[in-house]
Order: sequence, then C-alpha cells, then structure tokens
Amino acid sequence: MPSLFYAKLYLLTVPVFFVIDLLWLGVIAKNFYREQLAHLLSPTVHWPAAFSFYLIYIAGILYFAVAPALAEDSLARALVNGALFGFFTYLTYELTNMATLPNWPLKVVIVDTLWGVTLCASVAMASFLIGRWLAG
Repeated sequence: MPSLFYAKLYLLTVPVFFVIDLLWLGVIAKNFYREQLAHLLSPTVHWPAAFSFYLIYIAGILYFAVAPALAEDSLARALVNGALFGFFTYLTYELTNMATLPNWPLKVVIVDTLWGVTLCASVAMASFLIGRWLAG
C-alpha cells in the first residue's frame, strides 16, 4: 500500500482511538483511577505529552497490528495483533510503574492491562475496516 493510503488511514484512525479511550478515561473509569492513584496523580494533565503519546501509540497500532492484517486481508489478524500490542505495551507500563512508583496497585495493573487489550484490539479492528474501505 502506498504512503498516502497509510497517511489517510492514520488520520481516520486517530478519532476512533480518541473516542474509545476518552470514553473510558473520562466516563467509565474516571473514578477508578482517581480512587486507586490519588496519591500519585497530578492535578493537571500535561497535554503536549498526552497528545504526543497518543499520536505515537496509534502509529504503533497501525504498524504492528493493522498493516499486517491488511496484507493478509484478515480481520482476525487485526484483532489478535491489536490485542497482543495492547497487552505487551500496557503491561510493560504497568509493571514498570509497580516496580518504580510507591504503592502502585495490583488492581490498576490488572484493570489497565485488560483495558489496553480491549482498546488496541478494538481500534485495530476498526482501523482494518477503515483500511478496507479506503482500498475500495
């Protein structure tokens, strides 16, 4: 697939990721993180860092999950690769926090890792379907 195809796919995947993740963070699990991590949370979000993370992370989902799935024309591959990408990246983050930050709860490790699997699998599948649509 040409670079322009992936640029369009990326731009169409960004809002999908934001809608799903912000629904989780801002509505569904908002109180969960505040309750579990109140002793560590900053009162303000460093938005440039947050947006940079999101933009880089979405590129990772496209590279490691969506592109191989499109090459195989396999929604199942998007699901599996997306889930694995979410598992490895979120669990790496969680275990690093548990190892280096005071009182990082095991409950957060489990819930957030499961969320990472769900989020990345969902975004990868949606992006795969958008990619199929773009390819015509």
